[in-house]
Amino acid sequence: MVDREQLVQKARLAEQAERYDDMAAAMKNVTELNEPLSNEERNLLSVAYKNVVGARRSSWRVISSIEQKTSADGNEKKIEMVRAYREKIEKELEAVCQDVLSLLDNYLIKNCSETQYESKVFYLKMKGDYYRYLAEVATGEKRATVVESSEKAYSEAHEISKEHMQPTHPIRLGLALNYSVFYYEIQNAPEQACHLAKTAFDDAIAELDTLNEDSYKDSTLIMQLLRDNLTLWTSDQQDDDDPQHFFLKICLFMRNGREAEKQAEEEAGSSQGA
Repeated sequence: MVDREQLVQKARLAEQAERYDDMAAAMKNVTELNEPLSNEERNLLSVAYKNVVGARRSSWRVISSIEQKTSADGNEKKIEMVRAYREKIEKELEAVCQDVLSLLDNYLIKNCSETQYESKVFYLKMKGDYYRYLAEVATGEKRATVVESSEKAYSEAHEISKEHMQPTHPIRLGLALNYSVFYYEIQNAPEQACHLAKTAFDDAIAELDTLNEDSYKDSTLIMQLLRDNLTLWTSDQQDDDDPQHFFLKICLFMRNGREAEKQAEEEAGSSQGA
């Protein structure tokens, strides 16, 4: 039988070496032992797969941009080569997402008890995230299906978090951050995105005295990202030809990128997520 602690130690080692595929494989094996994950194990799993999928998402965005430019050139051979490479990256990304979603459905969410609200919200948020990543590269009916699945997971997590978690809890805040990014970037619903982000931020501000000392740094960082996204999104609705607005957007994008990198969490496009 595989030793659980050895697998966890291997995951820690792989993280230090920045070998995230190895880290993900180790934590997948831990999850498949079909026992509840500790907070540390849960975070190791999340960080591992976030980096694995993040590399593919970044590659996909670069190649998609190149594909658009190549299409304008009219070089058929180059167009076909770039298209084939984009599709290869898409398949890798989809495989990673399906891997995570399978672990969530078959082990992690299923094994949460009725009172394990924090774990349930954490895993449902992950489910929403990975369906969202699929939505970024999907088209047509397939996209509609994964968008619906993403919203369903986010919505369920959101309801549980509102009922059972403090507004300042970093998992609740992180959920609100990513759910609002989903509305803005996937659903193209800026009003809903801003409402969700503003409500989460205002609720947390109103209860700052409940901030847990252990999670103070995480909570305040996510609150800052919520605020910055709100500033960015509302500036998008202003006149983009105004140099001041353009400069503000560039500054926020660069600032958010650095902060998101600190917590090894990066979301698609210009919006920042946890």
